[in-house]
Amino acid sequence: MKARDKFQKLNLSNAFLFAAVMNDAEVCRLVLEILTGEPVEAVNVQSEQSILFSSDFRSVRLDVYARDCLEVEYDLEMENGGESLPKRSRYYQSQMDVAALKPGDDVDLLGLSYVIFLCTFDPFDEGLYRYRFENTCTETGNSLGDGTKKIFLNTRGRTKKDVSEELLHFLAYVENTTDECAALYNDRKLDRIHRKVKELKASREWRARYMKFEELLSKEREEGQFAGEKRMLALVRAMLQDNRSDEIPLLETDEKLREELFREYHI
Repeated sequence: MKARDKFQKLNLSNAFLFAAVMNDAEVCRLVLEILTGEPVEAVNVQSEQSILFSSDFRSVRLDVYARDCLEVEYDLEMENGGESLPKRSRYYQSQMDVAALKPGDDVDLLGLSYVIFLCTFDPFDEGLYRYRFENTCTETGNSLGDGTKKIFLNTRGRTKKDVSEELLHFLAYVENTTDECAALYNDRKLDRIHRKVKELKASREWRARYMKFEELLSKEREEGQFAGEKRMLALVRAMLQDNRSDEIPLLETDEKLREELFREYHI
């Protein structure tokens, strides 16, 4: 498939297209309102600069960070099969907190923050379209009041209870980003999002950026695979030297054992 055709057929679930669309502050604000189910004030947006705007292509991370005029922070991630999402949400939350405070700042300056994963799979296998988490007291059920919220969206949910129509429309559109899908719903917010998608897909500049992104992603996958193979080979050699050949067959299936051995041998 030609690059132009491939770019035209991208769904919003594609990390590159998603980050590019969310770089439009008004579109990002509308998406955040849909996903959180709450009003969102005007936002400033930062997408991964090294991919979208710089000639220094060193990273393929495409997370979207936004802060509204009320100092509420949002970290928005598109996920197409990622692992360890709960732990990653914890890590991203901590990263936002560290970035929000300058040396000497009081922790009371930390405001409300959201970590949001938009998933094309069910992260908790409960059939919900949206899972929302806040820290609460185990004994009383009272909120901790630390101002942190984590939301996991599922484009393939089944249970529509307590889910807005506009959220259902948007989640369907994420996996079917077409004129036909957008026209199916009489949805003002979705129409505005779709106009931005069409604008980007009509841009030669953005098509060229996507081609560069694909080239980089392919290169990093190859380099990562090569590095992983070298690491495994070094581990096997070390185990053979220590007469631990009986454990080598377990390396393929036992991830915990692999990581323990990598640490043990400092590889």
